[in-house]
Amino acid sequence: MTTSRDGPDAAAVQTQLKQALDSALSQARQAASPGLMEVRTGNFSLYPRYGRDGKINGWLGSTELVLEGKDFARITGAAGKIQTLSMGSVSFALSREQRARVEGQAQAQAIERFKAKADEVSSAFGFSSYALREVSINTNDQGPVPRQRAMAMSAKSDMAEAPVPVEAGKSTVLVNISGSVQMLPLPARP
Repeated sequence: MTTSRDGPDAAAVQTQLKQALDSALSQARQAASPGLMEVRTGNFSLYPRYGRDGKINGWLGSTELVLEGKDFARITGAAGKIQTLSMGSVSFALSREQRARVEGQAQAQAIERFKAKADEVSSAFGFSSYALREVSINTNDQGPVPRQRAMAMSAKSDMAEAPVPVEAGKSTVLVNISGSVQMLPLPARP
């Protein structure tokens, strides 16, 4: 969630941002629950605005509040109640636990495929087996390509306390295994 303010005085803009963030934090903390919905502040910035003459003619600032967790209903309900900030973006990612579980499964599959391919290639070249020399395992979470959607919520009065509709997508976890093997010859016949 985010908001921005501008004005001629840096201290006044900063105070307005602080008040908006304090109010949002107060409301969000009421719904916070460890693991289900975590609340943290995000970016807080204040910078000069310049006129055509190159001189400072005002100040622009913005602040963020991040709501994250596993309980979509709790998070969207809290977001719908906050009136001092508007929705900035929504994104989804696998939880640490789910990511570790899925990565483990994908890694096991990738290792089996690597071994099968090494066996196949060794056999095709007329060797009986292979010895693993070097291996590299890389993982990469591919999504969901963050579904960041800017959502204009300026008509808050019509939507007061309405949960924000969200739906998670699918995520791809990639595990790449590369390595080198040494092919071993067939045993010599007596």
